[in-house]
Amino acid sequence: MNSQRGIIGCLLLACTLQISAQVKTYKYRIGLRDKVETTYTLSNPSAYLSERALERRMKQGLSVDSTDLPVCRSYVDALAGKGARPISESKWNNTVVVQVSDTSIIDRIALLPFVRTIRKVWTSPDSIPARNADRKKEVTNKVKKGDNYYGDAWRQIAVHQGDSLHAAGFRGKGMQIAVIDAGFYNADEISVFKGMDLLGTRDFVNPRSDIYAENYHGMKVLSCLAANRPHVLVGTAPEAAYWLLRSEDDDTEQLVEEDYWAEALEFADSAGVDVVNTSLGYYEFDDKAMNYRYRDLDGRYSLMSHSASLAADKGMVVVCSAGNSGRGVWKKITPPGDAKNILTVGAVNRELVNADFSSVGNTTDGRIKPDVMAVGVSSAVAGTDGTVSYANGTSFASPILCGLVACFWQACPWLTARQVVEAVQNAGDRKEYPDNIFGYGIPDIWKAYQTALKKKP
Repeated sequence: MNSQRGIIGCLLLACTLQISAQVKTYKYRIGLRDKVETTYTLSNPSAYLSERALERRMKQGLSVDSTDLPVCRSYVDALAGKGARPISESKWNNTVVVQVSDTSIIDRIALLPFVRTIRKVWTSPDSIPARNADRKKEVTNKVKKGDNYYGDAWRQIAVHQGDSLHAAGFRGKGMQIAVIDAGFYNADEISVFKGMDLLGTRDFVNPRSDIYAENYHGMKVLSCLAANRPHVLVGTAPEAAYWLLRSEDDDTEQLVEEDYWAEALEFADSAGVDVVNTSLGYYEFDDKAMNYRYRDLDGRYSLMSHSASLAADKGMVVVCSAGNSGRGVWKKITPPGDAKNILTVGAVNRELVNADFSSVGNTTDGRIKPDVMAVGVSSAVAGTDGTVSYANGTSFASPILCGLVACFWQACPWLTARQVVEAVQNAGDRKEYPDNIFGYGIPDIWKAYQTALKKKP
C-alpha cells in the first residue's frame, strides 16, 4: 500500500459494523522530572531486566544505566490519586500516559512537583469498527506447492544470498525476534505458521483484545520472517523465536501510538530480544498540529526515534521500514526510520529497481537513509485465508531483511549490534557511493558472513 499514514504497506481491515463511543475521553503524555523515588537500583538489574537481556548487554560490554530504571511507582500512584488512569509507561523516556474524561484533572496534575511536561496525545473517536467474530471461517489454507523450496518467496531471499546462509545451517535458531505491528489477523489459524516458535503476545493498545482479530498487516509482515512451509512459503528466519507485539491503533492516527510503540520496544528489551522488526512509521496525524516537519528527522525528536536510538545503544538490532511516501508531498522517511544506529529499509522490485513509493533520505543531521534496500514490490506474503498472496510496501522489505539479519547474527555471535548494522551496510552493492534513495544498496548477506569470518577475533 502507498498510504502515508500509520501502518506502512497495509489496507485497513474492512468492517461494516460500528460501535459508538460512550464517553469522550482523552490521553495525555506526562513527562516526569526524575526517578529519585524509585525503589529499584542499578546494582540489582535482575529486578527489571531478564537474565537474557542482561546477558545480551554483557556480551557487548554495555552497562545498565538510569534509563533502565522503571518509572517511579509513587509518581504513577500520585497521578492516579488525582483521578487519572495510567495506561502506559516508558522508562527510557520517563513518561506516563494517563486517560481522563474530565480535563480539569490535568490542570491538577500540572501542579505536581515531579511533572515536567504535559501533552495531549489522544482523543477518543466517535466510533470504532467492530472486529470480525467469524474470522476463522475465512481460512482455507489452500495452497499449491512449487518446485522451489522457498515457494514464491525464493526471489526476495535469493537477491541477498540468504539461501546460502540458510544452507550453511543459519536459519535463526536461538535468536529472538520481536515484531511490533498492528495486529496478526488469523495468524493462529494459518498453516504456514504451524510450528513457529512463539514466545508470546502482548497488546499495548488494548490488553484485553484478541491480537489475532486485529489488523492483518502484522500477519503479512510476520510471514516474511516466520513462514515455514517448504515449497509453499518459507520466510527469512524460519527457526527463530518470536514475540508478537501490537502497538498500532488502527482506529485513529494519534501520537499515543508512539507511546504504545515505545512501551513495546522496552518490553522487547527487557525480555532479551535480539532483533526487532517494525513496519510502522508516522509523520501525519488526525490532528494536523502534531504532524512532523523535515527538521524533526534528527533521530531523537520523535518519541519513537529517540526510543529506537536507545534500543540500539542497549544492544538490540532494530530493523525499520523506510515508509511509502516517495510519490507524495512528504517523500521522506518516516519516524522511527530516522533513528541512529538502526537499519532503515527501502523497497526495490524483483528486478532490483527502486520502487517509486519508497521514502528517501537523508536525515536532518546528514546521515544516510535509507540504510539498505530489499524486495518490497510483489513480495510473497501469507493471505488472510492462508493462501499465498503478494503485497507492496517497505513494510515487507523490512522483515525480509530483518530475518536475514537475525540469521547473520546467529552465524556471527561475536559481533555487537552496532557491528551487525555496519556489516550489513558494508555488504551493500552501493557502499562506496551511498545515496538518499538506495542508501548503501542491496546487501549480500552471504558476503557479510564471509567478511565477518575473516575478521573474527
